[in-house]
Amino acid sequence: MPIKCHNRVLLMLACVAIAAVALPFVNVAPNRLVSGEGRTLWQVWSFAPLLLAGALCAIIALSLWQGRAAQWLTLILCEALFIVLFWGAGLAATLMVSAESPLARTSIGSGLWLWLALCLLASSDAIRRLTPHAVWRWGLNAQIWFIPLLLLFSGALNNLSLLKEYANRQDIFDDALAQHLTILFGTLFPALLLGLPLGMWCYRHPARQGAVFALLNVIQTIPSVALFGLLIAPLAGLVKSIPLLASLGIAGTGLTPALIALVLYALLPLVRGVVAGLSQVAPDVLESAQAMGMSARQCFWKVQLPIALPLLLRSLRVVAVQTVGMAVIAALIGAGGFGALVFQGLLSSALDLVLLGVVPAIALAVVVDALFALWLALLRGREND
Repeated sequence: MPIKCHNRVLLMLACVAIAAVALPFVNVAPNRLVSGEGRTLWQVWSFAPLLLAGALCAIIALSLWQGRAAQWLTLILCEALFIVLFWGAGLAATLMVSAESPLARTSIGSGLWLWLALCLLASSDAIRRLTPHAVWRWGLNAQIWFIPLLLLFSGALNNLSLLKEYANRQDIFDDALAQHLTILFGTLFPALLLGLPLGMWCYRHPARQGAVFALLNVIQTIPSVALFGLLIAPLAGLVKSIPLLASLGIAGTGLTPALIALVLYALLPLVRGVVAGLSQVAPDVLESAQAMGMSARQCFWKVQLPIALPLLLRSLRVVAVQTVGMAVIAALIGAGGFGALVFQGLLSSALDLVLLGVVPAIALAVVVDALFALWLALLRGREND
């Protein structure tokens, strides 16, 4: 009787994990500026490949097993493997510090990055198969990070090169985080103030939607670096003509052109979200609300907005994640944020400094996306109730 695979996704991830065994588990460098030398898993611990092979064999066996029990075991095993690999990175760094020079830097290798990503993908797939409820899925995905974050804040990973770089530049990192959040919220609020009325205006005047969306599409196609650069000269000339603007913090470079460009980029998804969301409201529903004596304002706040809100939140979710990523590029014109660390690291050929800007930017984007996902899940659950 042929063996049937019930979870091809899990089997494929396990095969990729097997192929990643040949990749470096960690990289060891004599200092922060010199390229590191890769160390495979068996070069760090001779017994570790046997444990990893056992875990991968168990995962392959689970891909052939059908039922909820198999999904729960997959989630538990992949989450445990993720935690062990996460903890193993810190332990490997500690071992290398004792074996090498105190100035030696140990960073996570490509193999370990790939294994961690595969564990998260396998866990996410198991969660998706376990429950259709968005809130439960969000909670199960969130709990995966509890022990890794506990390890991070307990100091178990302090010997990793990335954490050493953070310890040396903690004040600079805190300033970059504050500036990145300033860019994020400084983009979202003006974008909402402009996007919501513009979207409502387009919804009420369908004949004018084509011109508005054509203009917003043109803005969206302009490369971010080019748009940042195009704003420098007009703003500098405006500040020169009106010196009062300089006292308000407005300048040709820095935060002002970055916020203007990011708000312009945010308008297209927001306006489209407003128009699409309001268009979802059936005319019969509005007629019923008006027949009950509701005014136009009451119809908007009590009927149209609640129906359009999920789609509007999805658009805002896209804008928020997009802004976190594009704010990194804004550092080229002096806006600061995590991009300043990234470009400073690139100029000095310091990979750890680059990662100190890249990894938190990715983490911030993931956290923002997760918060919007939770909001949407709660909203959907309330509608189902």
